[in-house]
Amino acid sequence: MSVALNVPEAVPRSAKPRLTRSSAALTRTVTVVNEWGESSETQIPAERALTIYLDKKELVTLMTLGAEPEWLVLGFLRNQRLIDSVDQIESITVDWSLGEGEVGEPGVAAVKSRPSAQLTAQRSAERVVTTGCGQGSVFGDLMSHIDEIVLPQAQITQGQLYALVNAIRLQETTYKSSGSVHGCALFQGEQMLMFVEDVGRHNAVDTIAGWMWMHDVGGKDKVFYTTGRLTSEMVIKSAQMGVPVVVSRSGITQMGLDVAKRLGLCTIGRATHKRFLCFSAPERLVWQADLLTPPG
Repeated sequence: MSVALNVPEAVPRSAKPRLTRSSAALTRTVTVVNEWGESSETQIPAERALTIYLDKKELVTLMTLGAEPEWLVLGFLRNQRLIDSVDQIESITVDWSLGEGEVGEPGVAAVKSRPSAQLTAQRSAERVVTTGCGQGSVFGDLMSHIDEIVLPQAQITQGQLYALVNAIRLQETTYKSSGSVHGCALFQGEQMLMFVEDVGRHNAVDTIAGWMWMHDVGGKDKVFYTTGRLTSEMVIKSAQMGVPVVVSRSGITQMGLDVAKRLGLCTIGRATHKRFLCFSAPERLVWQADLLTPPG
């Protein structure tokens, strides 16, 4: 499931790639047997393969839910530093007809760059980015570029944090109906701008990155939320989007924390209801006396 609200005015369309809107069904109905031997139907996420071709050269295959595949592809190219600007891409065309969403032949995302872009990315041999937790970076060494990132001096109030967590709680999600997916969202203050789910949290953050690029949305006054844990790659991707505050329903890894401290990025984990832990850059969190919960 994806939701995009309050889209800012975009830059001129001539500078943006043409995108298809090839969302696929997010869930499927399957028959199961419970502990009493009774048959019933339930929903499961519809994981599928999507192979990206860059200027007719096979690049990589992503396993995805297929909610917003064009934004996913654009965000993937951006976060893997394969493109420097959205206007380097002329079009992204997604076609699920080859695999028809079934296990087997993947869908195809055909990316066409503009002649002036001169992109030279090479395919990583037989590389399939699975939905597992240890995706890792496919191209390049993202760590070598983090010192180039300068985050804005933005903050989040305790009240905004609680409102953000509550907005996620109320959001209609694929997770509520079928489980087994991760959700990510982009907030401006208490306002949710974009929400998306995918079978991997990396796909979800890439989709939001693609949406931000397509709609010329900067990260300086935004907060990124994820249901997944904050690994080093998730922290780096958030920073690459210019977002200075990241909130997770889960926790953070040691490397994720090290990178966040190095960047001065505020990471808030285990955020449920009115409980949370601020792991880094607490100066970005504005405490409110009337919301402080006494211990015990």
